[in-house]
Amino acid sequence: MLDALTLAIGVAALLLAAWTGWAAYRDQSTKDWHFIGMAVVTLLATVQLVIGIVQLARGEKAEQGTAIFVAYLLGAFAAVPAAAFMSLAERTRWGTATVAAGAVVLAVLEVRLYDIWGS
Repeated sequence: MLDALTLAIGVAALLLAAWTGWAAYRDQSTKDWHFIGMAVVTLLATVQLVIGIVQLARGEKAEQGTAIFVAYLLGAFAAVPAAAFMSLAERTRWGTATVAAGAVVLAVLEVRLYDIWGS
């Protein structure tokens, strides 16, 4: 895996978590610009998903197993979009807090992906 991309996604996820957490603290619902931030983080996770699948297809192996690696890749890919859809259903500060939680989950998944790949 690309260590720089994993780091970039983790940092972007934590920035998104801080941004939406601050908005939730100020009692704001999820705004359009939050969705733009979520789209950027999701785009990075999509690039990581594609790179991970290509590396596996080329015969490279994850240190802790292919199945768990793919499961974490898919989880990382889905974490922020799932939080985004939940925030649409809850148009209060709690929807924004859900996005912040989803972004923290993504950051944790990135650390775990790094460990699974064995870089």
